[in-house]
Amino acid sequence: MKKKVLIIEDDPYLSEMYQMKFKLEGYIVLVARDGQEGLNSAFTTKPDIILLDLVMPVKDGYHVLRELKENNKTKAIPVLVLSNLGQVDEIKKAMNDGADKYLIKANMTPEQLLKEVRSFLNK
Repeated sequence: MKKKVLIIEDDPYLSEMYQMKFKLEGYIVLVARDGQEGLNSAFTTKPDIILLDLVMPVKDGYHVLRELKENNKTKAIPVLVLSNLGQVDEIKKAMNDGADKYLIKANMTPEQLLKEVRSFLNK
């Protein structure tokens, strides 16, 4: 059965690039453009993994992360934070809120991101 990846990212260029990469690898890809849309999608579709940006409209990624990890339906879904906020305090905050991994967008190629996702889905 194909694995579902939910990408919660407000940058249309990045979102489309990640979406194409994962679809080419055989994943079912869901995309949300803001935090509230991402939460709604996670609760209704129960993806196998979530890629979450932190700086987004409506609800920021920290809020989304806390809600995902507090909800019994979504708390076990791995969440990889994918952000350009690279300060130590931002990373600690996301990890304390329940992120499974923190990745800096500027340091990740789509291929590297794919490898990270595969490592979580193959556990």
